[in-house]
Amino acid sequence: MKYALVKGLSVAALAAAISACGGSGSDSGSTGTLSLGLTDAPVTSLSQANLNITSVEVKPSEGESVTIELAQPLDINLLDFQGGKVAQLFEGQEFPAGQYQWIRLHLGEDPYVVEASDVNETPVFLFLPSGRQTGLKLNGGFVIPAGGSADFTIDFDVKKSIFNAGANAPAGQDKYMLKPSHRLINNVEAGSIVGDVDVIGITDPKSPYNCNYDGSVYVYEGSDVTPTDLDLTNTEVEGPVVAVPVTNEEQASLFSFKAAFLPAGEYTIAYSCQTDDNETSEPLEFIGTQNVSLAITEDDAEATAEIIQ
Repeated sequence: MKYALVKGLSVAALAAAISACGGSGSDSGSTGTLSLGLTDAPVTSLSQANLNITSVEVKPSEGESVTIELAQPLDINLLDFQGGKVAQLFEGQEFPAGQYQWIRLHLGEDPYVVEASDVNETPVFLFLPSGRQTGLKLNGGFVIPAGGSADFTIDFDVKKSIFNAGANAPAGQDKYMLKPSHRLINNVEAGSIVGDVDVIGITDPKSPYNCNYDGSVYVYEGSDVTPTDLDLTNTEVEGPVVAVPVTNEEQASLFSFKAAFLPAGEYTIAYSCQTDDNETSEPLEFIGTQNVSLAITEDDAEATAEIIQ
């Protein structure tokens, strides 16, 4: 049993393996199928992060890239697809079998965000360093098996991808910049870490913690990791895989969180209720740090950790 500092923070690691399908569409074995979805690691400072996706281009290790035009352009607010929800780009699309190098999302209209504090929901357009015509190139190798199928999800991490350039924004451009940070997840090998946080107790005026908002649970690869903030400018420190805001949709006494699309392995989690800027280093106070082991099996797997005072 792993003990931590805060009463009321409990964790369960949940996973379900999805078996790969064989024999899907080619007697010769020279092709396979690809299903591709899009999800988002949550963010708190924005209420919308909108993309208009018209086509998806994939590049094999050898040969020319292949572009799939979507039946209808996908207008998507990435923030609607958090906590394991997925926007499906296509399913069972036939491709040449083999190793692939990257995926590119081609955009129609300009991407934009809406700040959470803006009651008028004014669109703020995003500057793309590579240009809208080039689209969003997502590097990451994957394999489409001959005569089989592959099922992947792009975890598009808005919290890491959108920068508030402010005064450093290019002349004539808006203050937000989009530099995609993503993980390409093989759904066969993915699971989730879910749990609850006693936010009400932590934010009580009598508590010793200095809270700015309901807080987030930070997830780090490996056991016994010392938690750090989300400072993408510091390349010497391995930051969190994801920082997941807690929610209270059921109006319960405990707030919940879900960190989805994680590969099997050992993780460290920690909670903080202080504001974290992805471009600066901040001395955040972390509460309830503990280890979690995530296993992927054919059946749902559950590992629990009880947190006591």
